[in-house]
Amino acid sequence: MQRAAALVRRGCCPRTPGPWGRSQSSAAAEASAVLKVRPERSRRERILTLESMNPQVKAVEYAVRGPIVLKAVEIELELQRGIKKPFTEVIRANIGDAQAMGQQPITFLRQVMALCTYPNLLDSPSFPEDAKKRARRILQACGGNSLGSYSASQGVNCIREDVAAYITRRDGGVPADPDNIYLTTGASDGISTILKILVSGGGKSRTGVMIPIPQYPLYSAVISELDAIQVNYYLDEENCWALNVNELRRAVQEAKDHCDPKVLCIINPGNPTGQVQSRKCIEDVIHFAWEEKLFLLADEVYQDNVYSPDCKFHSFKKVLYEMGPEYSSNVELASFHSTSKGYMGECGYRGGYMEVINLHPEIKGQLVKLLSVRLCPPVSGQAAMDIVVNPPVPGEESFEQFRREKESVLGNLAKKAKLTEDLFNQVPGIHCNPLQGAMYAFPRIFIPSKAVEAAQAHKMAPDMFYCMKLLEETGICVVPGSGFGQREGTYHFSSKQRPGAQELIQKSAEMMHPKHGSSLLSGTHCTACADPAGMAARVAERAGAAQPGFTHQE
Repeated sequence: MQRAAALVRRGCCPRTPGPWGRSQSSAAAEASAVLKVRPERSRRERILTLESMNPQVKAVEYAVRGPIVLKAVEIELELQRGIKKPFTEVIRANIGDAQAMGQQPITFLRQVMALCTYPNLLDSPSFPEDAKKRARRILQACGGNSLGSYSASQGVNCIREDVAAYITRRDGGVPADPDNIYLTTGASDGISTILKILVSGGGKSRTGVMIPIPQYPLYSAVISELDAIQVNYYLDEENCWALNVNELRRAVQEAKDHCDPKVLCIINPGNPTGQVQSRKCIEDVIHFAWEEKLFLLADEVYQDNVYSPDCKFHSFKKVLYEMGPEYSSNVELASFHSTSKGYMGECGYRGGYMEVINLHPEIKGQLVKLLSVRLCPPVSGQAAMDIVVNPPVPGEESFEQFRREKESVLGNLAKKAKLTEDLFNQVPGIHCNPLQGAMYAFPRIFIPSKAVEAAQAHKMAPDMFYCMKLLEETGICVVPGSGFGQREGTYHFSSKQRPGAQELIQKSAEMMHPKHGSSLLSGTHCTACADPAGMAARVAERAGAAQPGFTHQE
């Protein structure tokens, strides 16, 4: 049969006599006939199907890159092909990718990264000496003086030293040990790694992980992947998304009936809600964790993004130590930071770290073992993290430019936060709490009951239906609140505070307020939209989803 197949492959050759005195074309024809006689085998069933795949992976959902984003990509492709829409571009407000949204990188960070990536530039007079000094230090700590080599699984040693020094400065002298620092592939990698170590047991002894609602969908995704038990505690929307310890107590007591609550996750400043926790709140949370014997995870990647003059970032590590040895020697805490947020916005480098304190020595060995399986985080990301924690200081050549750029980015983000809050609150049917920090707004949308029924008829969550129609009609891509979690009967969407010009944010608000945006934003009262559900009603009506009794007079 192999010989017959070979003859078929040679069938396109010229008609020359073959080894048996026949032309190759006739031999090929004969071989083809032989192959046709052989019964065709049916295709074997796939080994990997939706039914046979890991059910924990199938349960994972990640809203910020979910169906709404896939639809946005589809619309962008249609616009590129010249298909007419009521808009000319898709406004991406679904994810905190700052530089994709127009934020400019910090010059000093990119200079050091360029020097590390192409060391021949160290001889160039175009680069400042303080950038060269940092690049040389990083490269000397890398195998072969190259960023392309593997590092230790815990990370490059001198970078961990710089992270520890940064934490000590940030926390007013509270000591940090480089041996407790683990460099990670963004903060997400650290969070998922520490949760892998923490999750165990079965049945009622299965680990419960307490997460805020609304939450960053990474947490629910990792909990699903690890088959842990998600324990929701609700932030207080009526009190600017504050964390209430009585709500923590309610959640943990109810969870004890079906799991073993062992982990408490905190996001401060909040994602997607933008609140900044007070020192008193952090003290209460630490006392609660000590009381209930919970392992604390403090997601602090937005620690540079505090905009309200009445708020200040307090690290859990600092507050823990200032509460005294009874707490600082006993409460187990992992805190996380990243190159992706703050003023840096270097999402693509995937740089981050976690500091883990009060970890049992034997567990520390297990954690390093787990990290070693993935060899090491990207060394380029480690280098980027080093520049974040070891920036130019007064007296160095690059300091003034670095200071100007950092203050400019953070100042613009603060202005956009206030603008976003104000403009959303001018749109009927939307209410936005004060944005104290982070990079997102999580406004509430008031969807009438008939619109909820219409969404259910389309087998969609009401806020997903709303956001999908908003995208299709205006080109604005936001993420439905159901992907982050919300109290039953309430609806929200998450929107990134874009670093672009004021006109772009104003355009978004105008488009969300069809026909009446310009007059409303200029201060003119819009009498035709006085009802708080007006905008949601119009979106549903134009989508063909209006029901009898659900109308809005223009």
